[in-house]
Amino acid sequence: MHYLLTYDLVPDYLEQRGAHRERHLKLAWAAAERGELLLAGALNDPVDTAVLLFTGESPAAAEAFAKADPYVQAGLVKRWRVREWTTVVGEGAATPVR
Repeated sequence: MHYLLTYDLVPDYLEQRGAHRERHLKLAWAAAERGELLLAGALNDPVDTAVLLFTGESPAAAEAFAKADPYVQAGLVKRWRVREWTTVVGEGAATPVR
């Protein structure tokens, strides 16, 4: 199954992230190496949202990531949420439909 972790970012996120970015990326790459995190990044114009795509049997990995994320802990994220995403098309779709 796929899960989307969505962050609502503070207005000055780009100015604040530098102090926390190395630890955030270390956490993200570790989750990717474990096979939990497939893709992640911020949406542009404006940079007010970030989206992280997780895979697993439950939302636990995505929730644990958010709770441990230096961006969340430092207040760069106003709100986060995890939602199950029913993927049906594409090579990595969890529930392919033709």
